[in-house]
Amino acid sequence: MTEMRRFEGHGVLISGAARGIGAATARRLAEEGAQVLVTDVDLAEAERTAASIRERIGACAEAFVCDVGDRASVEAAVAYAVDAFGSLDVLVNNACGCTPDAPLFEDEPDEVWARDLDLTLTGAYRCCRAALPHLVASGRGAIVSIGSVNGIQDFGNHAYSAAKAGLTSLTRTLAGHAAARGVRVNLVAPGTVRTSAWEGRDADLAAVREVYPLGRVGEPEDIAAAVAFLASRDAAWITGTTLCVDGGLLAVNTGFRQAVRGHGDA
Repeated sequence: MTEMRRFEGHGVLISGAARGIGAATARRLAEEGAQVLVTDVDLAEAERTAASIRERIGACAEAFVCDVGDRASVEAAVAYAVDAFGSLDVLVNNACGCTPDAPLFEDEPDEVWARDLDLTLTGAYRCCRAALPHLVASGRGAIVSIGSVNGIQDFGNHAYSAAKAGLTSLTRTLAGHAAARGVRVNLVAPGTVRTSAWEGRDADLAAVREVYPLGRVGEPEDIAAAVAFLASRDAAWITGTTLCVDGGLLAVNTGFRQAVRGHGDA
């Protein structure tokens, strides 16, 4: 458990927080003193995550059902957080949708495209819109969205990648709008992270690991640590930025280096 207490008394809302990166972020911020609202469409799993935080950390954590695809649901979650914690100081946009691509681009259904963009990009927009007045009122408001290296470089998944790229752009434009109101807006772009999406795919993860310069895939806690930094006062002079937490994936072409190894550098 971290000894830092950067979020003492802060009210935090995290979307898609029942498991994976969202749950790890809820635990990390709670360890640092935050009061955390674990929101998700899966209320039972969100309640288990919140209960685990209360039992293991002794922090204030509550669960609330929230569908980021529904404006009323988002507004209800924000109102609940403000009422429960007295303020909303940090919003973490983690909920997303990622549907496997059709074999041919021209066979992609409209509904798949629309769903992934709605959950990943428009869902974050809905959360930011509902939360922003409260983040302004707190005097220390911060938004951190979970993007992806997919929004920066081609790793497949057309709709998901386009949505994550849009979230990177929204981070910049909202940062410009919110700066004068005292709210910082940043984004973490993870590479491959070991979550339930990879369950039962150990061989695939082992193969993927080989392309990462640091020799491993990410863990949810790696991303949670980056979110905690950007949401904290340690990042008080940082806004509108994308922080890649990707084991060096975007910086180093590991495949190329391996191809020319023994033949001199190109």
